Amino acid sequence: MGRDFDAITFDCYGTLIDWESGIGSAFENAAAAAGAEVHRPSVLATYAAIEPAVQGEKYRSYREVLAETAARVARREGWEVPAPSRGFLADSLPRWPPFPDTDAALCRLSASGITLGILSNVDDDLLAETRKHFSVSFDCIVTAEQVGAYKPAEAHFREARRRLGAVRWLHAAQSYFHDVVPARALGIPVAWVNRKGEKPSGTARPDFEVRNLAELAELLSDRAGV
Repeated sequence: MGRDFDAITFDCYGTLIDWESGIGSAFENAAAAAGAEVHRPSVLATYAAIEPAVQGEKYRSYREVLAETAARVARREGWEVPAPSRGFLADSLPRWPPFPDTDAALCRLSASGITLGILSNVDDDLLAETRKHFSVSFDCIVTAEQVGAYKPAEAHFREARRRLGAVRWLHAAQSYFHDVVPARALGIPVAWVNRKGEKPSGTARPDFEVRNLAELAELLSDRAGV
């Protein structure tokens, strides 16, 4: 039995990288330096609501998105971040950790001969730092900086299709809003890496649902008979 897909692209932050841990720590450290106090669950919930709104206003670099989002989240949480200090999220991003299952799963998929890629709402230089956490290389990398847009806009997916050509392509991601919905709207097979045990939102449905990347690598290996 042969494998079902020739290429897999991944969302990065939230799928490969534990960005909630990274963001939470960055806010706690920044607040402590300012003599303020924040509560991580509240910060993360506020961040999840504000960042897509900032991205949707106009195209900004991701560094600018992070700075503006940080200022708005902090204000909502009761403290002000001075303009010169608003880069703390971007400064912390290279240290945001991968999930424990990420690298081994990527290595297993790469060893099977599958082409790997990343479609991410990020700047090129920031993603270059994040990629140092991984033992594999990625042949198809599409960033917000390259396409001038943020998912759930379709630009990442259309550019990936142009670069990948006529291969059997699977996209894997944690975010229903940013990835599952637009991928399915374009007819791209998608694996929902449902790390949080969430319920589907809207009418889009993934082709596969797994709890983590280890499960995805196992699923695809089983289907390929290896």
